[in-house]
Amino acid sequence: MGSVSSTRSIMPSTRDFVNELIAKDSVVIFSKTSCPYCKMAKQVFDSLKKTYTAIELDDREDAQEIQDVLGEMTGARTVPRVFLNGKCLGGGTDVKRLHESGELEKKF
Repeated sequence: MGSVSSTRSIMPSTRDFVNELIAKDSVVIFSKTSCPYCKMAKQVFDSLKKTYTAIELDDREDAQEIQDVLGEMTGARTVPRVFLNGKCLGGGTDVKRLHESGELEKKF
């Protein structure tokens, strides 16, 4: 019997897709609809009246592959992964902390 490898290879198309999404909009949030930290991050941008693109991973069949790409890019697979002008700001608490300190507004 052969063994099954638990390591998935990431399709280059998934990596390209993620990079294209990040490049297409100034604020991109990789999110899940039921995640409270994702809601927290979106609320910060809503309060600033800044538009964003939310990629709801729980609505996508390629969610695991996207999270694998985000893990490679940012060091974390968790959501939200928030990007501003192509740079990862981190997750929900990171975005909230940047907002509360006034640093987030300076990044626009």
